[in-house]
Amino acid sequence: MSLESVRAFLAEHAPDIDIMQSSESTATVTLAAMHYGVEPGQIAKTLSLRVGDRAFLVVTRGDARLDNKKSKAVFGGKIRMLEPDEVVTLTGHPVGGVCPFGLTTPLKVYCDVSLKAFAEVVPAAGSMNSALRINTLRLAELADAQWVDVCQDC
Repeated sequence: MSLESVRAFLAEHAPDIDIMQSSESTATVTLAAMHYGVEPGQIAKTLSLRVGDRAFLVVTRGDARLDNKKSKAVFGGKIRMLEPDEVVTLTGHPVGGVCPFGLTTPLKVYCDVSLKAFAEVVPAAGSMNSALRINTLRLAELADAQWVDVCQDC
């Protein structure tokens, strides 16, 4: 179902983008980078986070780590990762397949400036064995994302 919601989103908003599916899991940055032939940083990792009662997504480069001080300043409080069942409930996507497209619940999406190091990135596509290739700026545009600086320097 999750893959189908991403497919439906792309059919409506970006019919030129194809979803790539693998018979193997690409649920981690390392697995995805090896499978799609890109460096780990080029994997667009979508983190499901919460500050207080507010849940949101942050898309970062695959080899980036959140900076606690920067994140707290930008998001107004201490961030925490959502539990796997919360991720599925709020996004419709399983952990390892989360992307900012085809969400069950409208969530605010942020893209970390670290992604701008790459012209093209590879985010998941709603399942643990699917992804898509997309121009970095177009990803942010399609996700209606706000650019932020919340990661440690790579």
